[in-house]
Amino acid sequence: MYDSWNKKSFSTNQRLIADFIQRNEQRVLYLTEQEIADELDISIASVSRFWRAVGYVNAKQFKAKLRFRLESTPAIKLQETINQVGDLSLPETLLATCMQHLEETCKRLTPSLLSDASLMIRQARHVYIFSPGPCISLADLFAFRLKRFGIEIRIMAASGHELLESLMHTNQEDVILIFGFVHLLPEIEVIMDHAREAHYRVILMTDRFIYPRSDHADIVLYAGRGEVWEFHSMVGPIYVIENLILNIGLSMPEQSLAKLTHLQQMRVTYSTKLPR
Repeated sequence: MYDSWNKKSFSTNQRLIADFIQRNEQRVLYLTEQEIADELDISIASVSRFWRAVGYVNAKQFKAKLRFRLESTPAIKLQETINQVGDLSLPETLLATCMQHLEETCKRLTPSLLSDASLMIRQARHVYIFSPGPCISLADLFAFRLKRFGIEIRIMAASGHELLESLMHTNQEDVILIFGFVHLLPEIEVIMDHAREAHYRVILMTDRFIYPRSDHADIVLYAGRGEVWEFHSMVGPIYVIENLILNIGLSMPEQSLAKLTHLQQMRVTYSTKLPR
């Protein structure tokens, strides 16, 4: 819902309000216009005018949209997908949706951004990955491919205090890749907070144009997955992951080819005992 906001055209007060809303989504649902104005030390008139500036009649209409966004369930997401399947078949509908996600993702994955992320990963002592929920499949793919190049990959606990078992070993030579889709999880906040102490670098992959605390990441990679209330495809994130893998491999051809050649030799040597 924030994707259409043209923040470049906002006044100073409008930027203050927009940033406040994005960082305090849950609270905003229960705050009055006067309370928002008081917290930001601006006039209530500025808050009242803001809603029309971002396409809503009033605060009530905005809050209704925000509440729907925050409370979207898997059932709602599936129903939204069902509603989109009109005259086209499901494969045709899904293909069109995936193409849209890929186009959005490709526009924002610039060569320089890809090279910077790849270099950061290649130079790291260890690459830690935080991959909650279904994102574990992305972490497994990334780890499987990069381990072949000799890069040290460690997948972190997906939730809870076990995350600290990984964070306690990090330092300035490490990189943490975060999959931060839809919501800012408490675990992501902890990773961002601890970075100030341990000085590791952070690569954030997100499906939001505006993601809370994205300014605390060293590199932000966008991967289109659709609106919050839609069924989320992993096509965009996989596209980014595979670009990273190939860019890293191409950036260290001698090492990567040597590792893969050695792997093939081992397969031949042990083919009778470990058949494919």
